[in-house]
Amino acid sequence: MGDNRFSCTGAGAQNERFGIEASRILDACRDRDCFEDVRVFLTAGGAELVARTGNIRVKSAKIVASNISVDPIQFNCGFYTVLARFYVLCRFEVCVPIGQSQEVEGIAVLEKRVVLFGGESNVSVFRSKACDSFCASPEPVSCAQNGPEAVIEVVEPVVLGARFVEPAECHCCCCGCDIPSAVSDRLCGTVCDDDSDENNGRYLAVSLGLFSVIRLVRDGQLLVEASEFCLPDKECTAVTDENPCCTFRNMPFPTAAFCPNNVAPTAGEGRGRSRCCGNS
Repeated sequence: MGDNRFSCTGAGAQNERFGIEASRILDACRDRDCFEDVRVFLTAGGAELVARTGNIRVKSAKIVASNISVDPIQFNCGFYTVLARFYVLCRFEVCVPIGQSQEVEGIAVLEKRVVLFGGESNVSVFRSKACDSFCASPEPVSCAQNGPEAVIEVVEPVVLGARFVEPAECHCCCCGCDIPSAVSDRLCGTVCDDDSDENNGRYLAVSLGLFSVIRLVRDGQLLVEASEFCLPDKECTAVTDENPCCTFRNMPFPTAAFCPNNVAPTAGEGRGRSRCCGNS
């Protein structure tokens, strides 16, 4: 990647100031959330299989869909509530009689709510499209004002455990009882969330950890100093059937892969970057 140099030639080679439109970050936060005993919604076949076993483990968990809403806070101008809902596809391994195992899939719903500053704007923003013409039908205004946009970055959930929750200890709110069809279609069957089945109210629950970064952004105009036009110096290299050993010898040696992390982090550092071979 060190060879990816650029050069600017021509009439616009000198650095000039240009106005650009970009997303300006107004407020952001990071968090680690532990969602404990989140109900897993199974299909009818999966619920029947889970009802006949007491030994189950989570094999994987992956976010397959999300829903994000941004609402202004009344009497607190400029602040907004960001409600994020994540639909997690969980794959379980269930022990069945005669020492065999079978996989079961289910949907877990995670909800996260934060308050961030998103600024104020009393203007409406309209943008033209390439296919618009003078006689094109006008598009209705969906929002009276220009609100901020929420951007959320998350890693795949960390599986912390799974267990069966009995009716006596159930104190949760099943926010995923109405799972959208676009999410439930990921399962091979219809999602069954009826508590009055042969489980007598007992359901499967999973505990997940989630690392996330949330920010509110607005479109803004920035003045930057840059060159008008740049061309890369490196020429494209065609794929050839050369000697594979020659290709291997040209690869950089992965020094970092041979440096174990043998320095324990001190309190407050967390899992920061450790000192390794060749690093100062």
